[in-house]
Amino acid sequence: MVKLEISYKLNDVEDVAKQLIENVETKTLLFYGDMGVGKTTLIKAITKVLGSDDGVSSPTFSIVNEYQLLNDKIYHFDLYRINDLEEAYNFGIEDYIDSEHWKLIEWPEKIKPILDDHFDRIDLELYAGNRILKLNNKAIY
Repeated sequence: MVKLEISYKLNDVEDVAKQLIENVETKTLLFYGDMGVGKTTLIKAITKVLGSDDGVSSPTFSIVNEYQLLNDKIYHFDLYRINDLEEAYNFGIEDYIDSEHWKLIEWPEKIKPILDDHFDRIDLELYAGNRILKLNNKAIY
């Protein structure tokens, strides 16, 4: 079941981030979409909307970046380079996943076996020059 669907241009990404945050049920957001669809750009906007002043960059090589909020943290994962679940365990993914902080995860299919059912799924795609965001019911994997 699609809970929210938005078609947008990149210059509208901060408004989209606000709408998304108003509609999520959890602090674990899973981002699905092809390379270059705008996952990291949307995460930058979400981080700003949540109140972080930290500079946001893709954690492709560091795998996880941490951003500070006034009374919370955001963990931003880019799991593209993870080859298997063992690599995720080697950097302590379970400690991050079990935390009460925000978790914004790109390429979450790489750690599917350790994700519980308490998340919001965001699918992104490009269509006719627009980005399409779909916030899905967590039951859809």
